[in-house]
Amino acid sequence: MPNTEKVQGPASYFPSIEKKYGQPLEHWFQVLRAAGELKHMELVSVLKSSHGLGHGHANALVAYHLAKR
Repeated sequence: MPNTEKVQGPASYFPSIEKKYGQPLEHWFQVLRAAGELKHMELVSVLKSSHGLGHGHANALVAYHLAKR
């Protein structure tokens, strides 16, 4: 029986992030790792200013990234 639970939280943005920006999620997590030990909003700013991501997408990636630290 397939898992029909709807993905919630930051991961719910992942399909649209990959589609809109044309990069796999691992690309964005590498960018975040390379940015170092910055605070949440500093990492969001890196994604927005240097990579052109929208606020919601950047915030979702950073939230997921920091939760996995």
